[in-house]
Amino acid sequence: MARVKRGVTAHKKHKKILKLAKGYRMSRHRLIKVANEAVLHAGEYAFMGRKRKKRDFRRLWIIRINAALKELGMKYNQFIRNLKTKKIELDRKVLAKIAVEHPEIFKKIAKKVK
Repeated sequence: MARVKRGVTAHKKHKKILKLAKGYRMSRHRLIKVANEAVLHAGEYAFMGRKRKKRDFRRLWIIRINAALKELGMKYNQFIRNLKTKKIELDRKVLAKIAVEHPEIFKKIAKKVK
């Protein structure tokens, strides 16, 4: 059986990791073992961040809708429940945008729901 030299493969693998770790501080962008661990953690944080972003935006939309409803003397939970019973299918993202950019239209929607 012929001898297998893995230098080229290993070098390629290492370069790939170091490329991903570019811009990291101290030994994290220089040493393979440390860089590999840093890249793995960064991947986990990025994954969690993508999930977190959805949560954060939903919270923001709810806060904006609630603020607009407070001026009209209505509660958020009643508003959402009435939207569903009246079969008005507007999601929170659209409602928040309307509340911020077109308050008069939002008042009409709130009146219709009330």
